[in-house]
Amino acid sequence: MSSTAHPKRIDIAPLETQVAQLLGEAGASPHVARIIAANCVGCERDGALSHGVFRVPGYLSSLRLEGHVDGAATPVIEPVSASYIRVDAANGFAQPALAEAEPAIEAALAETGLALVAMRDSHHFSALWPDIEQYARRGYFALTMVAAGIPYVAPRGLTQPVFSTNPFAFASPSAGSDPVVVDFATSVMSHGDVQLARDAGRQVPIGVGTDGAGNDTTDPHEILTEGNLLPFGEHKGAALSMMIELLAAGLTGGKFSYEHAGEKPAGAATSRTGQLLIVVDPAAGNNDAFAHRASALFDVLRNSGMDRLPGDKRYATRARSLRDGVLITPTIEALFA
Repeated sequence: MSSTAHPKRIDIAPLETQVAQLLGEAGASPHVARIIAANCVGCERDGALSHGVFRVPGYLSSLRLEGHVDGAATPVIEPVSASYIRVDAANGFAQPALAEAEPAIEAALAETGLALVAMRDSHHFSALWPDIEQYARRGYFALTMVAAGIPYVAPRGLTQPVFSTNPFAFASPSAGSDPVVVDFATSVMSHGDVQLARDAGRQVPIGVGTDGAGNDTTDPHEILTEGNLLPFGEHKGAALSMMIELLAAGLTGGKFSYEHAGEKPAGAATSRTGQLLIVVDPAAGNNDAFAHRASALFDVLRNSGMDRLPGDKRYATRARSLRDGVLITPTIEALFA
């Protein structure tokens, strides 16, 4: 049997250990390194390769640039009302700052059934579903969005990019099954997926992005170096991206994407972001049946012909990875070189 038929795999624990070690050597504190390593490997485990170990070299390059990102930042958590929590990530990574805010989030949910977290001065360089799946598993509904720094997206007719890929995610509990977790960039394709297409020598579909003259192109290199990404859904996607700018940058106190233009130094992969997180406890509104009602809706969708709900593929890939290990990609091989 050829090696192609039996691709090599690695267990999750040693992969996390290796990623954490590399992050620590680049300047992350042990605490931050563990959280970022678990995030990267968790995305890889679930098949989200554009946001998995593929991102590790970017984390390392950003950490090695003195003054660009603080790998040992101490975030400042400031509850300003019973439900409203402001977080200054202090130029550190978003995930450790969210972990630091967890006690304040729990306190808000216990008191009012609602937690709104407005975070600024953070570096978010991953998928969003890992930030919110945990809440849906506990019966909460959660949504989050990130104004993702450097502008890459120019709606039709604009001469320069004004939005970033501005991802948005929400997670709902579902009685008797895994949560349904939706996570998408407001660009037609995420910046990471366009990079993967470029690295693999693949073309992208028409409508993903434009060249330097504003013409549609299928060349990912052209989109990334001289052109722009496009928002999905034309003006509707652009409007959603604008909402994310207003909430995740304007409301949090972070910068709008256009204000980041030219800010990222050469060699840096991450950029400063703003993030809004909202967590709702349905039971606090006397809606103990929410998870069952959500499950009924999901059943109707499946029975009507929707063969895959958001998260289904991710959970299937997770189950195999937990059983057999993570598929070893050239990126993972390079980590152990």
